[in-house]
Amino acid sequence: MSKDIEPDWDPASPAAQVNQIAVYDAVRSRCPVAYSRQLHWSLLGHAEVSQALEDHATFSNAVSAFPAVPNGMDPPEHTPFRRLIEPYFGTAAIAAFEPLCRRIAGDVAARLPAGEVELMAAVAEPFALEAQCAFMGWPETLHEPLRDWIRQNAEANRTRHPQATAGVAHLFASFVRAQLDARRAAGDAAPDDPTTRLLRDRVDGRPLTESELVSIVRNWTVGELGTIAASVGIVARFLAENPAVQDALRADPAALVPAIDEILRIDAPLIANRRVTTCPVEIVGRGIAAGERVTLIWAAANRDAAVFGDPDAFDPERNQARNLLYGAGIHVCPGAPLARLELRLIVAALLARTRAIRPSDRLAVRAAFPSGGFRTLPLVIELAAAG
Repeated sequence: MSKDIEPDWDPASPAAQVNQIAVYDAVRSRCPVAYSRQLHWSLLGHAEVSQALEDHATFSNAVSAFPAVPNGMDPPEHTPFRRLIEPYFGTAAIAAFEPLCRRIAGDVAARLPAGEVELMAAVAEPFALEAQCAFMGWPETLHEPLRDWIRQNAEANRTRHPQATAGVAHLFASFVRAQLDARRAAGDAAPDDPTTRLLRDRVDGRPLTESELVSIVRNWTVGELGTIAASVGIVARFLAENPAVQDALRADPAALVPAIDEILRIDAPLIANRRVTTCPVEIVGRGIAAGERVTLIWAAANRDAAVFGDPDAFDPERNQARNLLYGAGIHVCPGAPLARLELRLIVAALLARTRAIRPSDRLAVRAAFPSGGFRTLPLVIELAAAG
């Protein structure tokens, strides 16, 4: 049994609370398949994580007792749900959302003052919240309740207290159900947005159940709010510390998407995902029994020196094909086109608004597992000349 295995590391160590990435690098270099009391089995090497992503029969996504549609499903159950949601992030849907998202990004950047700012509160979190509500067709009156919910959810994730976790899940479900009920009441007059379309959509010829609807929207929204905000902070910090890259991207916005992907390979916004083994498996000489919890550490795999050389070297062209930022296999992130659009537009707006983004003398505070990026991120803003 895994409980009898001597731990290889401690994911909750004081060092990991200060800088997760450095700890994952150190563990991966000596133990790409590592055991801990908190996470059980962790895969940290690029090859090991890729193996789990491609072998979905052995490494199951059905890890929770609660509905998780479709990311917590395996084939064949997963297949029709995946087919249903992909068009919501297809080329036509993303193109239709782009003008509104561009306006939101411009408005958020326009509010940015000169001088020192706390970028997470001033830009990253407001943009993620406003863009996601707009994409879902939710009213601005939800901005503040959701902003407060984000704080509660982060605290629940930090403490892992079951009552707190259940409470924030119930609160978010109430937001979703209110939006669904409003569209049901409106009937044919309901707005044509993703929330309404989900109500009218069918899987295997039937409507989605209430729990399936809530699960899909939770997966889209909760994941998007956290990872987009973290990504904006990570990119802004990287540009502040690498002025040559900042100036190059300001001059050539067409290079933003591969550059952003590479920055987020270097410093992950999403730290890990879970799997559970369906049968015994051996990886790098470590035997893992059936029914074991497995954690895929993206933040380690995407910095594997065996694949990327110097993990901190910024080289979008060289590294793009092996970048696991959005996963791989049948569970590759369906929302990647939306995330790339949002990040491209908000970073472009920030660069257009500024002449320079520089580090602050005040220290940033990194987020702790399971979150990536920064809790607070002071940066110094020099605004571009008007006109």
